Amino acid sequence: MNAVPSRVRHFASDNYAGICPEAWEALAEANHGHVSSYGDDEWTTRAADQLRDLFETRCEVFFTFNGTAANSLSLASMCQSYHSILCHETAHVETDECGAPEFFSNGTKVLLLPGENGKIDPTGIERAVKKRSDIHYPKPHAVSLTQATELGTVYSVDEIRSVWAQCKKHGLRLHMDGARFANAVASLGVTPKEITWQAGVDALCFGGTKNGMPVGEAVVFFNLELAREFDYRCKQAGQLASKMRFLAAPWVGMLRDGAWLKRATHANDMAALLENELRALPELRILFPRQANAVFVQLTAGKADKLRATGWKFYTFIGQGGCRFMCAWDTQPADVHALVADLRALP
Repeated sequence: MNAVPSRVRHFASDNYAGICPEAWEALAEANHGHVSSYGDDEWTTRAADQLRDLFETRCEVFFTFNGTAANSLSLASMCQSYHSILCHETAHVETDECGAPEFFSNGTKVLLLPGENGKIDPTGIERAVKKRSDIHYPKPHAVSLTQATELGTVYSVDEIRSVWAQCKKHGLRLHMDGARFANAVASLGVTPKEITWQAGVDALCFGGTKNGMPVGEAVVFFNLELAREFDYRCKQAGQLASKMRFLAAPWVGMLRDGAWLKRATHANDMAALLENELRALPELRILFPRQANAVFVQLTAGKADKLRATGWKFYTFIGQGGCRFMCAWDTQPADVHALVADLRALP
């Protein structure tokens, strides 16, 4: 039996990638001497201030270990247990959080909305709100957008504003799951404020891990009232890091010279290269518009198995044969060409 080739980089997830140099260097800088704990340190202060500068507004900033906590706790700050959260049927808070939004909000129900290419159809918000108004129905109170979406697409400024218009009309809070927010900004070529608070977003969960950091997400509240006592939520949920400087320092490194955007742009560019290469293979079909750092391709189950047998790792979770190839900050053109070459060589 032939040995499976060893791969340095894969296309399963941007979580597979290591720590990018800017984040690593900032961690090393922070790793000196004794520093106050639980966020009472200069690194946490600097990171929060840099995020305020990035968004060009006053906002409250908190750091959590992971996206599940960031999303769940921020949504809990928006809702009571008898409320509901509206999101797309493929949204990460619905499909991949193991019920955490419901758990941390003491039972707030997640209600699903349709929409093409992973994006909510704003008219679905009004239908959900008006569907019932009796006391037996979990009252819609928040909308959650995934930016970039689970299908690799991106909400434009106008699309977010359309969702916000419905939120404003019906008194709903607007939450953004930005695990790949950096990739969305890079794709759209806009400033961060244009697709957050200026478009009506109340709270953003800004992903750091997929952007090249070792661990850590930033919860950014543009609606300051929602941030009240959020520090207690973090503590109760086991998200208050004692050595907070090591959650915050990578943000300092990524933000100070724009590395967060440069790394996201590179990942998007690699996905664009992969898309172009795959389109040259007539037997393959691209499933969704490639707008960030993921490419979804229709492969037969047999072909996907054969590709994995050559040593590549990737996810299959969008229907039968729907394969996701995700590019990261460290993906190289040689990786793309090697993957496509192995695909082309399959019988």
